[in-house]
Amino acid sequence: IDTAVVPHQNYATRDLFDVALADVVARYQPDLVVMAGFMRILGEQFVNRFEGRMINIHPSLLPAFPGTHTHARALDAGVKTHGCTVHLVTSELDAGPIIAQASVPVLAGDDVATLSARVLVEEHRLYPRVVQDWLAGNFDQRLRELAAREC
Repeated sequence: IDTAVVPHQNYATRDLFDVALADVVARYQPDLVVMAGFMRILGEQFVNRFEGRMINIHPSLLPAFPGTHTHARALDAGVKTHGCTVHLVTSELDAGPIIAQASVPVLAGDDVATLSARVLVEEHRLYPRVVQDWLAGNFDQRLRELAAREC
């Protein structure tokens, strides 16, 4: 598998990094851009360039707990169910159309580590399945409809 590294430290601004990263990604002509653990917010220009074919996994049942520290926030809120969400990436953080979700119970005595570990198991189960289904064309019509509603 070809790889490329685009260190953000090499760019004076976030916008310059986004352009450089988008150019590298575009060279591969991806059918799908899969984000996981990429803890940088990509700018609107990057997102628009790959609109409708970029997905992310987020460790909460969106729309609940967008952003960071989701497990701690879920515990603080006293929710009984937590989980993960695969969604289309849009220019609004963690707000794109939801493709799939998986949930886990929040157990008595849970802390961030135990809850995070259970959610991670579901992330590892859900995300590959969504990618496989996407590439097999199983989401085409549904995603076109979701994207049309977002525009």
